[in-house]
Amino acid sequence: MNYYDTDPEFMERFEKFAFEEVVKEEGQSLEENTRYLAILSTLMGCQGIEEYQRVLPRALDAGLTPVMVKEMVYQAVDYLGIGRVLPFLDATNEYLISIGVDLPLPGQSTTTMENRMERGAQAQVDIFGEQMRDAWKNGHINRWLAANCFGDYYTRTGLDLKQREMITFCFLMAQGGCEPQLTAHAKGNMNLGNDKEFLIKVVSQCLPYIGYPRSLNAITCIDHAAEQ
Repeated sequence: MNYYDTDPEFMERFEKFAFEEVVKEEGQSLEENTRYLAILSTLMGCQGIEEYQRVLPRALDAGLTPVMVKEMVYQAVDYLGIGRVLPFLDATNEYLISIGVDLPLPGQSTTTMENRMERGAQAQVDIFGEQMRDAWKNGHINRWLAANCFGDYYTRTGLDLKQREMITFCFLMAQGGCEPQLTAHAKGNMNLGNDKEFLIKVVSQCLPYIGYPRSLNAITCIDHAAEQ
């Protein structure tokens, strides 16, 4: 549908805001790869499948690789669940195939079923600190968190730890209702060098896609993390 035919006044204001004001706001810009990685992961978090399909071609044209996009989609399962991620995996595969990308992409796994727990716990330590070394011992869900979330996904190549923590921040910010986890991952981002100013830029660039309430909640979580 051509929204300029059906909703011309709305489109004039929305596109002016989202694609000019926000993108060019002084002191709030991001590198194109980073901005599109944040936007795509935010659209997954808020279940914006139609907008995701519109943005994905632009993101790839701007320099995101198919591997980076697929790694983002895979990691989303641990924060959004397969029920909400599957449509995005389908949409990503369909688009990549349509532009001639051969699937499956080269493997990015660096762990085995035997060492995923150890490697996942180490990733938690690298992000959150030494106090996470034995966190996996605090019940089966914490064990799954270390082995599955961190051992299966954070240890993969294709995205580095800073990028993985940023997309996790976006998944949590966009879905809402996860403020304790959002604060924790804001702090994890800061531990890796994604500082307060960087995270505010991420929120700013994603605001048109999730609105003001969740964006303002994210800013509050960033402030709390910085205070800690």
